[in-house]
Amino acid sequence: MKGTYCLIIRCRGTETRTGGLGTMRFPPGYYVYVGSGFGSLEARIRRHLRAEKRRRWHIDYLLSDAEVVGVLYSTDKRRLECAVSEKLEGEDSIRGFGCSDCRCKSHLHHFKTRDEAEKAVERAFRELGAVPEKWDEI
Repeated sequence: MKGTYCLIIRCRGTETRTGGLGTMRFPPGYYVYVGSGFGSLEARIRRHLRAEKRRRWHIDYLLSDAEVVGVLYSTDKRRLECAVSEKLEGEDSIRGFGCSDCRCKSHLHHFKTRDEAEKAVERAFRELGAVPEKWDEI
């Protein structure tokens, strides 16, 4: 399976060193991290859900202090990672996070509630003509 995914992350508020971005502050709330898995979507999502892993990407640092509570994904063959992320962008997006290999402002977006985050992701996928699905293995 290949496609684009969004992690729904609950954060109680933390400050952590985030690789090359330095120390970053993450206010409490829910975050959506947008990524893709065009080698293996399943393997990429399962890696994010594992507690033990080598810190490789910005998201690995945040997940050491936060919890994935949901995953929405699409197996659309198009590379939608940046398009979905742009649709989620707002004033509370974490600038520079998860987008060192593209021109996006961010791939991590803050929301006050889980419901708000999930609805925004579903809307973004649908606006792009992609079908959002829920990952059941959390």
